[in-house]
Amino acid sequence: MKFSKIIASWGGIGYIKGGGTVAAAVTCLIIYLLRQQGSFEHLWVLPVAAVIITLIGIYTGDVVEADWGKDSSRVVIDEVAGQMISLLLLPLTNTNLVIGLLLFRFFDILKPLGVRKMEALKGGTGVMMDDVLAGVYANIVLQILVRVFNL
Repeated sequence: MKFSKIIASWGGIGYIKGGGTVAAAVTCLIIYLLRQQGSFEHLWVLPVAAVIITLIGIYTGDVVEADWGKDSSRVVIDEVAGQMISLLLLPLTNTNLVIGLLLFRFFDILKPLGVRKMEALKGGTGVMMDDVLAGVYANIVLQILVRVFNL
């Protein structure tokens, strides 16, 4: 159980105030640093990582629910997955990282267009899917912005 709590809270980030935003920002920072190392030369790396994080999040969300309750604010691995999804198949420029973060948090906090309904799914699936959908919406908007404004 303890290992699941560490994973679900993304190394303890979930224990701090504003943990969801911090986890999404740290995810952008990690992507930025990995990009500097050339880790995203292959287009498959970020999508595969997003799927793996999502699956791990579903599992750990199920495990920690017994102690923390349904969709605890301490669980922030969902924000990590959603943030990654917001950046899929986009140039990972500094501008796109910042705009992707802002758009993802917008959709994650306001929960429009069915995002809130995803929370009704059981266990870790409900924890993860609202952020996955928020990430998809952020990605769609950012894809449009990249094409319209040549970001």
